[in-house]
Amino acid sequence: MTVANGLYTIQIEMLDGGHGRARGIIVLRDGKIAGGDSYFYYTGSYTGDRGKWRGELVTHEHTKSAGTLPLFGGREVTCGFTGSYSADGAQVQGTALVGKTSVLFHARLQLQSEF
Repeated sequence: MTVANGLYTIQIEMLDGGHGRARGIIVLRDGKIAGGDSYFYYTGSYTGDRGKWRGELVTHEHTKSAGTLPLFGGREVTCGFTGSYSADGAQVQGTALVGKTSVLFHARLQLQSEF
């Protein structure tokens, strides 16, 4: 079993040193990642086998947040992750490099539609 190609919802929670949450969509297809939320879009790559996967992605801000300063605001941020997957979703733990600060995060992905 490999990571299913498809459209996923994603819920991200920052841990240890960064407080924040995000919800968005993400597409996983043949080792490539594309997705986004209200303020950022994500691009990257992954590999997976036997229920474990790893990868990296870069977040880019596409819309400024009015009245708040997002943790990643105005920065291109590189994230590395590892985790597990099943037929209907995945989870990851990772580290985002925000300037000179490392921020841990956890994310859950729920498969919405395969393709």
